Amino acid sequence: MAESEDLSNSSSNSSSREDMHFFEGVEKLLEIWFEPSTACKNADLRKIPRPMWDALLKTVRCEIISFTRNDQIDAYVLSESSMFVSKRRWILKTCGTTTPLQCFEPLLRLAAEIAGYTEIEDLFYSRKNYKRPELQVSPHRGFDEEVAFLDSFFDDGRAYSLGAINRDCWHLYTLSRGGGGSKILKRNNHLHQLMEQHHSQQLQQQQEDDDVQQLDAQLIEASMQPDPDQTIEILMTDLDPSVMAIFTKDVCTTAKEATQKSGIHRLLPGMVIDDYLFDPCGYSMNGISKNGCYMTIHITPEREFSYVSFESNVASSDYGELIKRVTRTFQPGKFIVTVFANKTSIAANANREIEHLGTIDQWKRRDIQYSRFASYDLTYAQYCKYPS
Repeated sequence: MAESEDLSNSSSNSSSREDMHFFEGVEKLLEIWFEPSTACKNADLRKIPRPMWDALLKTVRCEIISFTRNDQIDAYVLSESSMFVSKRRWILKTCGTTTPLQCFEPLLRLAAEIAGYTEIEDLFYSRKNYKRPELQVSPHRGFDEEVAFLDSFFDDGRAYSLGAINRDCWHLYTLSRGGGGSKILKRNNHLHQLMEQHHSQQLQQQQEDDDVQQLDAQLIEASMQPDPDQTIEILMTDLDPSVMAIFTKDVCTTAKEATQKSGIHRLLPGMVIDDYLFDPCGYSMNGISKNGCYMTIHITPEREFSYVSFESNVASSDYGELIKRVTRTFQPGKFIVTVFANKTSIAANANREIEHLGTIDQWKRRDIQYSRFASYDLTYAQYCKYPS
């Protein structure tokens, strides 16, 4: 979360504090899984060097401010949220008026030219509805525009909106895989030609490798049993002002102090935390564990547009306790929960568990929807505090 934007020049006819001082906490979340390469054994997104990430993020309108890593994952705290890079998964989560879809084409180039990946396995783009959509810039001025942008790359994308579209809702764009990888990319797209070119070069080199047949067999078997994967997001609004005050320089002088005072360090014990407290207010953190799990939290504390997001890929068969921990920590007036899980994840049944959580402490469920995709199941639920 970066410093709030001064809108005095664009809102000359308004005298409200919110119009003069506003920051869009709602993030745009882009996650891409690349297909294991049959022709490049050592394909790895972490081979992309830092200067190239810096250049890519300039197109998004944000920058890296902190970095941590382990053997499984690289985690970047950004001026507007976070980026995570593992062997074949890339996650970019950005708030404010950032433009993450603008880096899609440069990312595919880096994946092909540096990392060794020429095919996309899965793609997810999602976000909550904006509080001030009129402040966004292309191609993020509306979900229709975002869908049109992604459809220009893919023949088989699918767009969904869950929740009440005239109130809080959540948008999702994903792929419906009929074939695999870059075959989904439109044939008339020059990126497809680029990725096919690199794929052909890799195959030519690999023909000299006597182990290619064994490698292919292993990859075919792996593709039949995809890596377990799951993601839980908790998107919170109308937060308790006394809790939000922790994430200001008036109350805490360091990020570590805010992390400890709020209890964030207790949400998922065992995470190595990299946190940042903005001036005069705002907070971001990444947490990573040795097994490749991550968590990330971003906080916009201003009373008029308070927002907190929590996200993690930690595996659980029942996320009820984690949801309680998070909501008790931040005390939102309302929140959205989404749980994604594929068939091999132990969280596959957690989607169904959400259906039985009609109430969570003082929050009552107002909406729930369940969707099944080609590789994943999704549950969306929205909760509000009981009337006081």
